[in-house]
Amino acid sequence: MRARRRKGARVWRSGAALATLDLVSEDELEDELSRPGEGDIAAMRALEGDLIVLGVSGKMGPSLAKLARRASDAAGGGRRGKGARRVIGVSRFSSRAVRADLEGHGIETIAVDLLDRAAVMSLPDCPNVVYMVGQKFGTSGDSALTWATNVHVAGLAAERFARSRIVAFSTGNVYPLTPVSGGGPCESDPTGPVGEYAHSALGRERILEYWSRRNATPMAILRLNYAIEPRYGVLRDIAGNVASGEPVDLAMGFVNVIHQRDANAIALRMLARCAVPPAVLNLTGPDTVSVRDIAERFGERLDRKPVFRGTEGETALLSNAALCREMFGPLVAIDNMIEWVADWVREGGRDLGKPTHFDEREGRF
Repeated sequence: MRARRRKGARVWRSGAALATLDLVSEDELEDELSRPGEGDIAAMRALEGDLIVLGVSGKMGPSLAKLARRASDAAGGGRRGKGARRVIGVSRFSSRAVRADLEGHGIETIAVDLLDRAAVMSLPDCPNVVYMVGQKFGTSGDSALTWATNVHVAGLAAERFARSRIVAFSTGNVYPLTPVSGGGPCESDPTGPVGEYAHSALGRERILEYWSRRNATPMAILRLNYAIEPRYGVLRDIAGNVASGEPVDLAMGFVNVIHQRDANAIALRMLARCAVPPAVLNLTGPDTVSVRDIAERFGERLDRKPVFRGTEGETALLSNAALCREMFGPLVAIDNMIEWVADWVREGGRDLGKPTHFDEREGRF
């Protein structure tokens, strides 16, 4: 898919100023999302051994696997040499196109139902694991499957890769709604999940911690809140509503967001920071951002007046990202994200059709 040709269409690169492209296409977008920076290359040069990504076919997995592949190749004269590291993606691969795309980028693939214990135990040894398995939407209709996917599978993976380093994605939903003025909970604050999905996400963290302590498996748990790119995410949801004239719900009046490219890069770098018990990191941007402000800024760029529904509450689902910023430095700024998403929407770029439901306050997904 290609958006219409337009001079000066903006994209951003992590840690860099806005660049310009004469043409914005999904191929170019995918290239930007997996383009390694010097920090990524250095991290892959220092990392020993192969990498396996469990649950690779989700929204973020393909670009993470490609980033790891490209950074490993670019490391060149590292311990393993160019191209020597295996990057393996594991999923059911209900989409043949996703599997073919990964293999076309030099990533080995294994088709496995991760709910199948025997299949998980048959996976190849690998010293580095990124765990991206999870179910959120559909929980209200099939809570049992959500718990099996989010907790049981995590236990199987931790048992199978007891001698590996494991970086596991979790969610900021494990926190309660907190006062907007407080800036959100930090990693040491009490959890307080709202709704069954959020409770199952906390269950995933607890089962990983159990296996980490039992087998002395170094792990890191990443509480993500929320990753964005032009085709999906909180900003895409808001921009789409503004562009179509649909109301923007203000029930969850404030959010945190992080560029998907930054989130994936940090996940790979966290392999070097795994610990027993697991290190925990709020994986998000540093700003508490007003949904109303975002909508109005999209309105200016899309030449549409936003329509709002409801009013902002005094609490929201937020996370304090001070530790993330301290460890990994400046991330892509919210201004750049808004510009890129606005350009994508204005030029007719595709929407993945996977709304985040970030405005859900009762935890029903």
